[in-house]
Amino acid sequence: MDNEESHGEIRQRHRRAIDEATAEITFGAWIDGETRSASTGETFRTTDPVIDEAIADVPRCTSEDIETAVDAAQSSFEGEWGDIGVSERSALLNEWAEELSAHRDTLGLLESLDTGKPLEFAKEEIDGAIAFLSYYADIARSHGGKQIPVDGDSLVYTQREPYGVCGQITPWNFPLYLLSWKVGPALATGNTVVIKPAELTPLTALYAAQLSEGILPDGVLNVVPGYGEEAGAPLTEHEDVRKLAFTGEDLTGETIMKAAAANITPVTLELGGKSPMIVFPDADVETAAEAAADGIFYNTGQACDAASRILLHEDIKAEFTEAFLDHAADYTVGDPLEEGTMMGPLAHQGQYEKVTDYIELGTEEGATLLTGGSAPDDPDLEDGWFIEPTIFDDVSNDMRIAQEEIFGPVECLLTFSDYDEAIEMANDIEYGLAGYVITENASLAHQAASDIEAGLIAVNKYPGDDLGVPFGGYKRSGIGRECAEETLDHYTQTKTVNMRLDEPEL
Repeated sequence: MDNEESHGEIRQRHRRAIDEATAEITFGAWIDGETRSASTGETFRTTDPVIDEAIADVPRCTSEDIETAVDAAQSSFEGEWGDIGVSERSALLNEWAEELSAHRDTLGLLESLDTGKPLEFAKEEIDGAIAFLSYYADIARSHGGKQIPVDGDSLVYTQREPYGVCGQITPWNFPLYLLSWKVGPALATGNTVVIKPAELTPLTALYAAQLSEGILPDGVLNVVPGYGEEAGAPLTEHEDVRKLAFTGEDLTGETIMKAAAANITPVTLELGGKSPMIVFPDADVETAAEAAADGIFYNTGQACDAASRILLHEDIKAEFTEAFLDHAADYTVGDPLEEGTMMGPLAHQGQYEKVTDYIELGTEEGATLLTGGSAPDDPDLEDGWFIEPTIFDDVSNDMRIAQEEIFGPVECLLTFSDYDEAIEMANDIEYGLAGYVITENASLAHQAASDIEAGLIAVNKYPGDDLGVPFGGYKRSGIGRECAEETLDHYTQTKTVNMRLDEPEL
């Protein structure tokens, strides 16, 4: 088969997949239990980053649509949803999760087409989203207040109560997976939600909402697609939105905090990262190289907890680098719909341009490009936003490529000589989402875990996001924790009841 025929085959494969995934779905906003067009009638287009062609047109919602959705959510909170007990809420959430599971293949295909991630990985992430919804449905049953012993003839107890309408803004890199981190705890604790999905990848959020029809009462779950300034800003500024949650980059997080301040609205923010992986001289090199490759090349590096700075002890640097280059070569770049593809394209043109600009900057700053740095030399992939696994050596911690979040498959190798230098380099960053430690010495691992300024520390692995394990950051990486029981506290407020008891009659 010549290149032209192969190239055409990829395009035809994706066109068929788009037709299959979208054949029976109308991608409208989901407001008050029904699919709607934007109030203006305008739409925007989401595209397949492999062939740069349209997947679907989506309503371009504005402040009027946000107002309608918030009103619906408030009415539901004050009405039917507010009258439902925790056991029934849990049952309904689990029923919705089962409905999503029944449509796993369609959701996975939509996610792959919309984001460019390998189909196998996309389906696994759909499974993860379903698992988180069920997890929160189940643990909410035991979430509540407590009795507090006090002196005197009083009974003191607390109870946890929902805020009401929660505004949630979700990112483009893990669309349905990270949506589940927010909508799960919000609904499980009795709130209602208005979600603004990323305009770049809104399809699974919209379809998942449609699959709640007949399960969740009208107005409980609302999904309003649109651009940040037209839909996101009105949501964060709305006085009836009593809780906000956002995942995305830190400058947008600042803007959301400022908007929230006007209404004294509590926020949960999961922001950026520039996470270090410290490889100590006693490390198992294969373990280190595999963890490093997974930590930067999974999802084409578009992960907030990516291990994007590898801090190597000088004694192990040469051996590690050779093994790491081998593992990078194993991350096969190709069509996400083909079995065996490990890395698809970047999710959109803007991200491609950002990543390639950083690669050019790294060379200008004096770093040594060991591999990658450009699109694959494969005519079959020329229409997509592909970048090869890229590794820079001779990086100093003051370079911009070592300090700024690139959000692509670009790794920086740095060198240290002793423990104190490694910890200083690891912490000399504005972010503090994750840190990774590779060592065979348990005492050293515990010490490093204590000294690294980050919300998540993993030892000898690049972890997934396990049910019940808190996830969130220090410093500019955010506020609050997701994925765990304590997340339920972020979606409820404490009421204290202090009751005088009469003295008993003897």
